[in-house]
Amino acid sequence: MELLPTPHLRQLISMALEEDAGRGDVTSEAIFPPSHTSEAVIVAKESGIICGLPLIAWIFETLGEDVSLRFHAEEGASIQEGEEILHMTGRTVALLVAERTILNFLQHLSGIATVSNTLARKHGSSLRIMDTRKTLPGWRRLQKYAVATGGLHNHRYDLGSGVLIKDNHITAAGSITAAVEAVRKYAPHSLVIEVEVSTLEELDEAAQAGAGAVLLDNMDDEQIVEAVRRYKGRVFLEASGAVTEDRLEALAATGVDGVSMGLLTHTVKPLDLSMYLTRVISV
Repeated sequence: MELLPTPHLRQLISMALEEDAGRGDVTSEAIFPPSHTSEAVIVAKESGIICGLPLIAWIFETLGEDVSLRFHAEEGASIQEGEEILHMTGRTVALLVAERTILNFLQHLSGIATVSNTLARKHGSSLRIMDTRKTLPGWRRLQKYAVATGGLHNHRYDLGSGVLIKDNHITAAGSITAAVEAVRKYAPHSLVIEVEVSTLEELDEAAQAGAGAVLLDNMDDEQIVEAVRRYKGRVFLEASGAVTEDRLEALAATGVDGVSMGLLTHTVKPLDLSMYLTRVISV
């Protein structure tokens, strides 16, 4: 997945800068004249996967600042504690105004990419691990980009990019079969119909109704093994619901096709990064 400076992303950057520096930086502006320039460096304080580097140039563009960027790591690269990620040269005030916004984006996205990479290396060969729509408002494209950067897979991006018939749809429609039939008449034929089920009886109904994928919601390992026995190779079987890293090995052993994990985006620890001014160039 490529990270592009879409209007939405530029708006998100503008909002972040406005939130943090909309009234200026009273401290930096009091200390440094407009002509004061410095060099700064971003350093990793722990090992992980770096993600979000393209955003830095767009942040400075949004500020209207001409800052020279010299990268020492590529997007998605593995970085080590103490490693210098990039050097920035520009107006001192601009560097300090952008500092928190840059680190907020980089730390959060790198944290997601790091966790995703860890799980991809451990379990990616035996299990398709996917994210969910449990993302921060406005951050979905970035968070899903970070998951993919780390080596895992994206589930549907939004409500329009895939069919997923959930429990509330089924309740309102009257049955799984009725919901599937209604979707088949309305949705584009190219979209796979996925149905959420919580029992093996519901799984049977979904498969018989023609679902191409089934989300096994909060099923235990024994139920999943039986689901695999019945429908492996006929229906894509996805385990979901409170899936943790500790459970992935056991889930892979069931033979289920994939799992979706909300924790990839909603409970990830940011990667520890810092920015330091290293040299005054001119005053």
